[in-house]
Amino acid sequence: MWIIYFLIFLVIILPMFLKITREYERVVVFTLGRFTSVKGPGLVFIIPLVQQIERVELRTVVMDVPSQDVISRDNVSVKVNAVVYFRVIDPERAIIQVENFHAATSQLAQTTLRAVLGKHELDEMLAERDKLNKDIQTILDKQTDAWGIKVSNVEIKHVDIDESMIRAIAKQAEAERERRAKIIHAEGELQASQKLLEASVVLSGNSNAMQLRYLQTLAGIAGEKSSTIVFPVPVDFLKSFMTMADKKIA
Repeated sequence: MWIIYFLIFLVIILPMFLKITREYERVVVFTLGRFTSVKGPGLVFIIPLVQQIERVELRTVVMDVPSQDVISRDNVSVKVNAVVYFRVIDPERAIIQVENFHAATSQLAQTTLRAVLGKHELDEMLAERDKLNKDIQTILDKQTDAWGIKVSNVEIKHVDIDESMIRAIAKQAEAERERRAKIIHAEGELQASQKLLEASVVLSGNSNAMQLRYLQTLAGIAGEKSSTIVFPVPVDFLKSFMTMADKKIA
């Protein structure tokens, strides 16, 4: 009978003395209220009533940053939300230096998101997300280092813009496309005029080349579907033929 009582006693008492921690967990041990050590993973021996423990996970935490109202540098109001990836690298500081490191990191991420994005214009928010993500991550990692937390990555998820602002951006994009099209057309005209000028210089310096070009033009006109063809005959062209005729007569 005493064996049964002994087994019952072990079942009740042993969980008070022994704690099992997983591979990704650590326990911060306090003895009479003072920090003693960080233990785990595996089996951890605890003295009941004398020692207390706080469990800390070392896995990366994925935390959503709630949507924040941000006013950009060009006075555009947008709503921005993000996601932060962080993990505990020092369980002792994560428990002792801050009351609730999850809540503290969340609040810090929200204020940092507003502060960093407020320094940039809307175009930069939309086009330079990688740079903004890196800036926010650097600031968060520096400030949470005292808490034993490593912020590994920050990603801006959505930048929500007012409907009227979306229409304004669409008009701006259309105007930009028209501007680029006009510039490309003007550059094409400039290059074409330069080539025509070079061709005219070459042709003017060689009468035979001019005649050949003239004949090519006539051949092109003759190939068109037209019943009547009117074309000018250059005087120089006639002179060349007259000169050739005089040579043959002579």
